[in-house]
Amino acid sequence: MEELAIGFNDLKELYRSYMPFLKNGGLFIRTPRQYKMGQSLALSVTLPDALEPVVVSGKVAWITPHGSQSSNPAGIGISFIDDKAQLGAQIEKLLGGMLNSADPTHTI
Repeated sequence: MEELAIGFNDLKELYRSYMPFLKNGGLFIRTPRQYKMGQSLALSVTLPDALEPVVVSGKVAWITPHGSQSSNPAGIGISFIDDKAQLGAQIEKLLGGMLNSADPTHTI
């Protein structure tokens, strides 16, 4: 299984990448690489101000291709599948009231 490492320096970028509308949560990852829907991946995610990354497995649930009609960057949305570390809950706690914001995200 391929592993992707991603780090978030601030809450605003985490907000733009988090996908709460997926059943167990998920993250949008900017990447020019091609992936297939349903492809399994392991994510190593470092949250803002965290010292250690959190590892979670997931599947590709969203693809924004390069040159799409939207202004969103190219990348993939990963739906959390095996979230033993409760990454989704950690993200939601960090984002708090931002989750109800009307600010644009990298997805919808």
